[in-house]
Amino acid sequence: MICLGNICRSPIAEVVMVDVLAKSKVDGVVVDSAALGSWHVGNRADPRALSTLQQHGLKSTHIVRQITKQDFNEFDYIFGMDEENMSELRRLAPKGSKAELLMLGDFGLSKENRIIEDPYYQRGAEGFETAYQQCVVACTAFLKQRLLK
Repeated sequence: MICLGNICRSPIAEVVMVDVLAKSKVDGVVVDSAALGSWHVGNRADPRALSTLQQHGLKSTHIVRQITKQDFNEFDYIFGMDEENMSELRRLAPKGSKAELLMLGDFGLSKENRIIEDPYYQRGAEGFETAYQQCVVACTAFLKQRLLK
């Protein structure tokens, strides 16, 4: 799960995917998240992201890290949250790497709603809740379409 700073959308998506997999009793899948940029490396997720997860009975212990070249060969799938993320992921991917680059919102969300918007600059937590709800739908759809087929 990748987003710009790894403090809003991608840590939410990481926790949601882990939860969706656990509820479906799917084992052996490694889920992680990372940033495209290095601004927040070593920090925790935005308090609003953590609060949103907590309101849904979920918890994140993730520490922000930046994506590495190795990630493109260690993971089968790398998900971006928006078109800019996807463009940067395609630019960074080493030639011949194994990871399939996917937009998370392409799973289960309508075309108009497939971009998981960055809530960082929004006031309050509403954008974080929206991102959470989008991640629940998208992660569940990905599981059904790709991992349980």
